[in-house]
Formats: sequence, structure tokens, C-alpha cells
Amino acid sequence: MRLTQEQEDLRATVRGLLDRHPVGPEAGAGAERALWRRLCDQIGVGGLAIPERFGGAGAGPVEVHVVMEELGRSLTPAPMLGSAVLATQALLASGDDAACDRLLPGLADGSKIAALAWTTAAGRWDPDEVACRATAANGWEVTGEAHFVLDGDLAAVLLVPALMPDGGICLFEVIPAQPGVARVTCTTVDESRRLSVVRLDGAAGVRIGSRVDLHRVWTAACIALSAEQVGAAAAALAVTVDYAKVRVQFGRPIGSFQALQHRMAEMHVLVESARSLSYAAAEALRSAGTDVSLRAAAAQAYCSEALQQVTGEMIQLHGAIGMTWEHVAHRFFKRGHGAAFLLGPPAAHIARVAAEVIDSPRSS
Repeated sequence: MRLTQEQEDLRATVRGLLDRHPVGPEAGAGAERALWRRLCDQIGVGGLAIPERFGGAGAGPVEVHVVMEELGRSLTPAPMLGSAVLATQALLASGDDAACDRLLPGLADGSKIAALAWTTAAGRWDPDEVACRATAANGWEVTGEAHFVLDGDLAAVLLVPALMPDGGICLFEVIPAQPGVARVTCTTVDESRRLSVVRLDGAAGVRIGSRVDLHRVWTAACIALSAEQVGAAAAALAVTVDYAKVRVQFGRPIGSFQALQHRMAEMHVLVESARSLSYAAAEALRSAGTDVSLRAAAAQAYCSEALQQVTGEMIQLHGAIGMTWEHVAHRFFKRGHGAAFLLGPPAAHIARVAAEVIDSPRSS
């Protein structure tokens, strides 16, 4: 798809800000929060997918896509996926306008970060499976252990999908600073990705809406993550091509050797194919296409594998320097492997694609 001029301007603005204020994984939580506030204050990235009536920009998934791609390009640690996509979409999917009016303005302006405590230790991100359950005592109490909670250690708001006594799934707001809530920061392969385990033991929760559509949340998150993967893959390719132009072996740049040109051409095909599939999924989400779930699963499966392949080639084509801690190659490699399993492994998404195709009326 072709981006509009406004979307291209958004890309250029985000890229310029990230280039002027780079933040690496060693910078710490304070620097990450400061950059996030700057992105929200100056560009409004936190509210792109939030309707104007709730304090957002009222844009859409393609604009979110553009920002995610730029964050992936720079490997910037930011709560865009966790707070501005997962948590925001969960609130919107709850159908509770009063809760949205109360919580979304703070997420839009970056003054608050929210985390969605959803999946079990298996990390399936199944819309029909949640890690926590709710019981009615004196009010609602939530119990369970959620894993892979993006930015869970920074969140001022915890949103917890919990199994109800009647078997349905409802969203709860849980205040982190209360008895019965424990947050454990995880050591991750990708140091620029903040993940936590959230343990709830009878924590008081405020019910949001009557039900929450986690399938809608999963779809938006998969498409947004695919954009981040595309941005990282494109940057890894660019770094590799630049290196091939200046690294001299046998008296000539290694980029002049046909065998290496073929490998970089294959990397380019992977990146562009991933970008096309990712943006097609974003457009399907924007237009509420009937095949959006199929496109989301396909994008997540393909972009996960594409980024892993491109970053693996990046290591190989850089030779020994690609294995050093000082070079950026290892960060892209780690992002590739970490992101591939963040919302479930590629095999799980391929299984979803197969199920969609088999169940489709067009297949009969």
C-alpha cells in the first residue's frame, strides 16, 4: 500500500526524534520514560489509536504501524506495544466508555503506562485462555500469575483479563501498589524488551465492562509487532549493506563478490515481502476486513521468520565483528529471536492460518 503524505510526515518526524534522542537498553527506566513522554508530548504516538473523545488522535492502525516500524528500526525501548497497543485495545474492546474516559487520556499523553497481564507461562496468547480468575467477595478479587507482561514493572495501571465464575472473560483494573500484587522483572534475551511476571493473590480489582474481546486485542498486537519486526529487519539489512561496501578482503570490498550480493539480495526480498504482508494486515484492520485475523496471523508468522533469517545473515556477513558485544548486530539478532516468540511462536500463527483457510467457505 502507498502511505499518504501525512503518514510519511509522521514517519519522518518519529525517525528524526529517535535519531536526536537515542536510548539504548543500558539507559535505564528513567531515560525510557523520558523518551516516551517526549514521543507522546511532541508527536502524540500514545494516542494514535485512541478516539478523540477519549483524548487521543483518532488515527488508526496504519499510523500505529508507521511508529512501530520506526521503533523497530532503532531498537528503541518504549512501551508502545504494551501500553499504546495491548492495554489500549483491551480497554476499547471492553466496551466500557466510562472506564475508557477515565483511563485512556493518561495513556494517550504518556503520563501513565498501562500493562496487560494476560497470558500463562505457556505464552500462547490464546483469546480463550487467561492466567487469572476473578471471584466475588467484598467486591472483586483477582488471583493468578501472568507471564510475559510488557512493561509490567513500569506500569501505573495493571489491566487483567480474568476468568469469571460464569466462564466468561472480563477485564479488571488492578492497582499495583496494594497487598496481593507482586511484580517480578524478567531477565530477557533482548535487553531492550521489558517483561515481567505479575502475581496476584486476592488483589482487589475494579471490573471494566461486561466482557472483553481478546481476539480483537490479539489481532491488533500481532499486526503492530509485525511492523516492529519489519523495521528491525530493514535496519539490519541497511547496516549489513553499508558494512559490505567498506569491508575489504583480497583487495576489494566484500560487497563486490557476487555470492555475497546474492545473499544480500535475498535479504532484501525477505524484508520487502514482510513489509508488504505487514502493511496489508494493517490496512485490513483499518478497513475492518473479514480476513483480518488471517492476515494478522500470516504477518506475524512471516515477519517473525524473516527477521530471524535477516539478522542471522547479518551476523554471518559481518564475520567476527558481528559476534562482538560492541557491534550492534547482536542486538538485532536478539530482537529477532525474542520478538518471534513474544506473542506465540511462528508455528502457532501458521496453525491459525491453516485453521482460517480450512474453515473458510471459499475452501469448500
